[in-house]
Amino acid sequence: MDSEAKDLIAILQEYSLALLWALVTFFIGKWLAKLVTAIARKTMEARKLDETIVKFLSNLLYSTLLVIVVLMAADELGIETTSVIAVLGAATLAIGLALQGSLANFAAGVMLIMFRQFRVGDFIDAGGVAGIVEEIRIFDTIMRTPDNRGIVVPNGQILGGPITNFSAKDTRRMDLVVGVSYDDDIRKVKAILTEIVANDPGTLEEPAPTIGLLEMADSSVNFAVRPWVNRVDYWDVFFRLQETIKLRLDEEGITIPYPQQDVYMHTVEKKAS
Repeated sequence: MDSEAKDLIAILQEYSLALLWALVTFFIGKWLAKLVTAIARKTMEARKLDETIVKFLSNLLYSTLLVIVVLMAADELGIETTSVIAVLGAATLAIGLALQGSLANFAAGVMLIMFRQFRVGDFIDAGGVAGIVEEIRIFDTIMRTPDNRGIVVPNGQILGGPITNFSAKDTRRMDLVVGVSYDDDIRKVKAILTEIVANDPGTLEEPAPTIGLLEMADSSVNFAVRPWVNRVDYWDVFFRLQETIKLRLDEEGITIPYPQQDVYMHTVEKKAS
């Protein structure tokens, strides 16, 4: 019994030492992986690489180094890493079938980086989400919505549908519709709208704005007001023009119609019995 206990203690001491070295290898290796990734990131930033590429390659490098660290820690425990690699290689097909979505997201991430449909900091509408791109990772993209919510969108979902990049061009056209009454002088209305657009400090002279009669609707005559603005000024000009147009039309006595319904009441007298 004593000899068995001694053998058990010896085995525990041996494996405890191996486990200790494995943990030391893992944590030191993880720290080195972070250090190497940070150095590589600074090097890429010093070479003025695009931030999107820097973040993507940094994540890919760190993940690769972490896999190597795990294999080294397993080797300290006496696990044959060559056997592990062989088993992983044999199970690649099964893993690939089980992780089709993840592999598709990875491939989509690589495609997004290669073709650069958008960059970090761009405001896009993709994958059913509209927001500012904060980071493009290996499997997903982090976006921040206008109301400051963080949303993680799978790369495959983004690449699989239309991508609208509102930051791709320096200028944007604003599309406003202004409805006036049929009783108003449309030539006067057009002159007022033209003056408002020309006097706004945020609108551009080139390309020239478009102001014209859009349609004669059921209850109003609608004008299209389409000035061009710098992308960064879009919403400021949008809100300012809406307010200016409403106030100016009120001052000029021009009616802005709204949907209404007339109800006529008829009194029916009962016949004498």
